[in-house]
This record gives sequence, structure tokens and C-alpha cells, in this order.
Amino acid sequence: MTKQDQITQLLEALKRSLPEVREAMVASPDGLPIATLGSQDTAARIAAMAATALGLGRRIAQTTQLGNMKEVVVRGDQGYFVIYQAGDKGVLGVTVPADANLGLLHLEAREVARALADIL
Repeated sequence: MTKQDQITQLLEALKRSLPEVREAMVASPDGLPIATLGSQDTAARIAAMAATALGLGRRIAQTTQLGNMKEVVVRGDQGYFVIYQAGDKGVLGVTVPADANLGLLHLEAREVARALADIL
């Protein structure tokens, strides 16, 4: 099985465990899309923004002495886009509606991010 297949399977497993996931994507740290569950039309743009937000979150965490940055949460009135670091070579982004259980999302997505780090 290729790395791409493994990554796609992880995203599909996340969607099965949390049906409220609207979209999930994996990007490289420089913002290139690797895999997407959801709209392919905006994948490249979202991958670039997710990688940028993760980098900015990392700098904020360092500057404010919060330790190692783990995730960035963007909250809008229609939902959340949560960005997780997946080792040194990946970024996981997940979109959920405003009424989603963020605790459960974090539990599941952090596990996926760890698995992605091993694959990438």
C-alpha cells in the first residue's frame, strides 16, 4: 500500500469515527496538498493557509513561552477549522460545524496526526 493510500485511509477513518467532519486534509509544511476528503476545488488554497497558520501558531507559542505548539483552532460562527501538527512533515486540517464536540475531535484527530507523522 502506498503512502497516499495510507493517508487517505486515515482521513476516511476519521470521517467514519466523526461523521460531522465536513472536510479533512493533509498538507506538507510548505503548504502543498497531499490528500483531501472534501472539495478538491479549494484544496491547494486551504493547504497553503493551513501550513501558514500552523507556522504562525508555532511562532506565537515560542514567543509567548507556551512550549511546543500542538494545534491551531479557527472558530467561525458556522464552525471550526482545526489544524494539527503531524510531525515535521505534515499538517492535518479538519473542518467541523459549530455544534461539533471539540473534545472528541481533538481525541480522534490527534491520534490521526500521530499516525500521519509516522507515515510521512
